[in-house]
Amino acid sequence: MMFMMATLAVLIAMALVVIRAMRGPTVFDRVLAGNVIGTLAILLLAVVGFLMGRPEWLDIALTYGLLNLISTLAVLKFFRHGDLAFLPKEAPKQ
Repeated sequence: MMFMMATLAVLIAMALVVIRAMRGPTVFDRVLAGNVIGTLAILLLAVVGFLMGRPEWLDIALTYGLLNLISTLAVLKFFRHGDLAFLPKEAPKQ
């Protein structure tokens, strides 16, 4: 019963974060909301995997967590520099 309530709480939190993502005034608010959705998805995978007796879902949740981190950093780099292959300008040679 407790894990079912945790699942319900995660789903409610996801709904609230989706609303935040749609109403976010800046791009960074939307990226943050996307990252939180990914984190809540990890929690949801772990809880539902426990409820269904499938511990291997935790491995999937951990892998998804790593992908969530890398994709968030890539999106933020793209919005900051306009390109994923950004190289800083070289210092002038003397």
